[in-house]
Amino acid sequence: MGFLLYFVLLLVVPIWAQMKVKSAYKKYSQVPASSGLSGAEVARKILDHNGLYNVRVEEVPGKLSDHYDPRSKVVRLSSQNYHGHSVAGAAVAAHEVGHAIQDQQDYSFLRFRHALVPAANLGSNFSFILILAGILLSFANLVLLGILFMAAAVIFQLVTLPVEFNASNRAMDQVVALGVIRNDEERETRKVLNAAALTYVAAALVAVLELVRFILMFIGMNQED
Repeated sequence: MGFLLYFVLLLVVPIWAQMKVKSAYKKYSQVPASSGLSGAEVARKILDHNGLYNVRVEEVPGKLSDHYDPRSKVVRLSSQNYHGHSVAGAAVAAHEVGHAIQDQQDYSFLRFRHALVPAANLGSNFSFILILAGILLSFANLVLLGILFMAAAVIFQLVTLPVEFNASNRAMDQVVALGVIRNDEERETRKVLNAAALTYVAAALVAVLELVRFILMFIGMNQED
């Protein structure tokens, strides 16, 4: 029963989170923002208000491919959000600018996440290989090494949570303060941001569950020895 619940959580939670964000985005991308600003204009307005004149706003292909690139100092918005004038587009644009503001203010969790990137990449690429090899060879130390690699990736996922929630809070503060949205649009904007945050929560939950599973497996191997 425990394993069944584990696999249900592993499969259902991420799918549910993705469905929530797609549903919220689809719904509110059809709702025009009262300001009449496009996502690109929203991003530029918030950036300029915070003195981030050096940060560019660019269009990027794909759907919900929006992100902030701290190395190039660029806010990249998917075509629909870049050109669109919806509540959803404004929310996403403001969220990505939230990351640019974090970068400007040297936000500690953002810096920590950046520092974790090399270790997290190694963990994502090699942890399962090491763990599988350790299990097949009955070599517990190899499993332990894989778990340590995986732990780095899990820590990255956990540190991502405060980074994303903080960016969303900054986004809400900015769009309200600058009049990008009206009072009656705050609820809709927050729904888009909260739905997006769910995907990060789901990813972190799955990562933690996987790590716990392999830790228990490692303990079991040692007890057998």
